[in-house]
Amino acid sequence: MDLSTDYLGLKLPHPLMPGASPLVDDLDTVRRLEDVGASAIVMHSLFEEQVVGEQLAASRYMDTHAESSAEAQTYFPDSSVFALGPDEYLEQIRRIKSAVKIPVIASLNGATEGGWLQYARLMEDAGADALELNVYYLATDPSETGEVLEQRAEVMLRAVKTSVRIPVAVKLSPFYSSLAHFAKRLDDAGADGMILFNRFYQPDIDVDELKVVRSLELSDSTELLLRLRWLAVLSGRVKGSLAVTGGVNTAVDAVKAVMTGAHAVQLVSVLLRNGVSYLRTLRDQMAVWLETHEYDSLRQMQGSMNLVRCPDAKAFERANYTRILQGWEA
Repeated sequence: MDLSTDYLGLKLPHPLMPGASPLVDDLDTVRRLEDVGASAIVMHSLFEEQVVGEQLAASRYMDTHAESSAEAQTYFPDSSVFALGPDEYLEQIRRIKSAVKIPVIASLNGATEGGWLQYARLMEDAGADALELNVYYLATDPSETGEVLEQRAEVMLRAVKTSVRIPVAVKLSPFYSSLAHFAKRLDDAGADGMILFNRFYQPDIDVDELKVVRSLELSDSTELLLRLRWLAVLSGRVKGSLAVTGGVNTAVDAVKAVMTGAHAVQLVSVLLRNGVSYLRTLRDQMAVWLETHEYDSLRQMQGSMNLVRCPDAKAFERANYTRILQGWEA
């Protein structure tokens, strides 16, 4: 069965790859991912806070007034929070490129314009085949408009695209007032692809200790539904590639993602639960599913369920909404 796909201009034997996660911190695990058939390696992010924090730390040794910014330093996570510092991250790209033959996709995570974006070029120089620009940002300022957020992300994208030759995909959250318009705006600004979606980790509250509790829950298939909707909306309407991350736990989940328009399917939670060898299981199950349903190739079904094929997508969504609410029975 032909499972091949094009993603960010990369010719891949199938769409399944590990998503950004700690899996790539260990070279033996990276080699195992290649052995079980991963189509590419996606690295976890290098964070803006890491780069800026390192720059500020260096300035403290050279600036006699460094102590004047001591309070500001508390806004940055301690360096021990991060598995790899900026220099170590670049070295890890080189190590992974030496260890495997499949494409390596690096990741930059930030929310503001600034010098930290220069690391995109350094990642390319270290050997990255493509780059994810992760614009993770929670808008909490009531005076900050949606236009300001979109403009900032577009400026960040254009700055990165100007500095590198490798493909750049933007990793998005679903929390934009007009996501389809914003995606088209990024597409016009030169994005080679988009990844749907960032997971916003929701804090809990300890009511006895009166403190915020940080927790990480692995995703399940229910989280895929939001991603399927927006894959279907964007597929055929943007020029760049589309990838899904979050909620793919079965081969049928992956099939749904491809049908709604995904060119790549990123896996994290399912590999953390079942081990990296489960990637091969999902790939084999996908092939069986396509053969059983008489497809000749993955490309034949790619985007077959997107909303371009729907005469009036707005009316279609509205009608489904109405039927679901009016048709529910206890």
